[in-house]
Amino acid sequence: MSITLPDLLTAGGLHLVRHGSAPLPREPIQWVAVTELEDPSPFLSGGEVVLTTGVRHTSGNVQRSFVQNVAKAGALGIGFGTGLGHSAVPAGLLREADRLGIPVFEVPYNTPFMALGKLVADSLSSDHVSQLHRLLSGHQVLAGALLSGKGLSRLLEELALLVSADVALFQYGACVFATAEPDASWRRFPVATGRRDRCTLAIAEPFVQPDIVEYARSLVGVELNNRAVHRASEREVTGRLLNDVVDGRLSGPDAAARLRPAGIDTDRRHAVLLVAVASGQVRELPALPLPAGFEATPSAIHDQQLAVVVPAGETVSLAEALSTYLFAAGLTATVGIGGAYTGPAGLRWSYYEAREALQRGAAVNEPERLSLTSLLMSSRDVPLADLAAEALDPLEAFDSTHGAQLIPTLEAYLLHNGSVAAVAADLGLHRNTVRYRLSQVAELTGHDPAVTADRVHLYLALNVRRLGS
Repeated sequence: MSITLPDLLTAGGLHLVRHGSAPLPREPIQWVAVTELEDPSPFLSGGEVVLTTGVRHTSGNVQRSFVQNVAKAGALGIGFGTGLGHSAVPAGLLREADRLGIPVFEVPYNTPFMALGKLVADSLSSDHVSQLHRLLSGHQVLAGALLSGKGLSRLLEELALLVSADVALFQYGACVFATAEPDASWRRFPVATGRRDRCTLAIAEPFVQPDIVEYARSLVGVELNNRAVHRASEREVTGRLLNDVVDGRLSGPDAAARLRPAGIDTDRRHAVLLVAVASGQVRELPALPLPAGFEATPSAIHDQQLAVVVPAGETVSLAEALSTYLFAAGLTATVGIGGAYTGPAGLRWSYYEAREALQRGAAVNEPERLSLTSLLMSSRDVPLADLAAEALDPLEAFDSTHGAQLIPTLEAYLLHNGSVAAVAADLGLHRNTVRYRLSQVAELTGHDPAVTADRVHLYLALNVRRLGS
């Protein structure tokens, strides 16, 4: 344990005598400095006890200057050795020390300065060993907590005990663990995880053992990175499984059996939440942790989107919570909600409903009745992209060359249920111009918009192209 000035004055065998009325400080003594200089302040760093015999301090001015310089350097006290230059502590030195609040004690001739220095050095050495022991013990406690099977939460609970303060962990702007409600006064330490997750460890002040915090930060960073790698691997595997179900390559009992280990019980009703982010943020999705409330929720990466499978119930509120979390994480995201169904086929339908809902582009998009286009798109056996290209490529080429606006006219015609008058009013055209453009569509594609079967074909082609089949 570090020694203080009161401890030093009462140590046996030194025969130190206190002089003056200045109060005794309770801070640990950092070192013992022996000097005969009038101004030893350049060689002091604060917290020392300064020992002198005063052989050069022959005048009152020099003695006062010595005390002033020692006080300026932040020393804890002055020990004056008598029996060499002075038979007693000089009165001028004592008066100035009392004025500045610097304790003074007499070191008798028979007490060597080395004895004081050795006592302080031994104390510092013992304190340093004790500190290292506490630090090593703390390291073992934290590492053991992390490996105990209770993981990160147990580690942070143990850290709170070691530092005698509450702690909290933030990632992607959300509090993922806290022993108490954190506030802005808590001190924050960045945690490096190798990812752009804005991870910080917050500790309420005051706290003890600050050296243990650095080790805790490194353990938290390693654990979060390991979790991220494991999460990305699981989502890749589940994504391949979901891809087989969505594409129709896996169905029925075989699909149910393979989905169960991934956490999806197809005997229960589930809904798909599909998350799309800006192109520059796609690489964040595989390892992105889900917010509170989604801990046991299966998730997968499919077509560069994050699919989250949630139980039937409060799907809209879950989607809104997910959207809020993604926004706080700094992601430009949209969430599409699928309907809740049972069975592998229901999972497939819910996925396509969620994907179609995404096209509306809002932050959260609720499901609508699954359209014929989406149902056709769920069968990868149908060459929809080729069929759409066959119908629309001639129109796009003609529009590009002649600026004829055939595709916008066709879209308006289908939107207005085949009403030429409504199209003319909407586009600001003469009715005969609309009819002429529709005849060009029929001539270029071989599908007459006025014929129901052809109109359906053109409608599906436009929607397939829009949904990016």
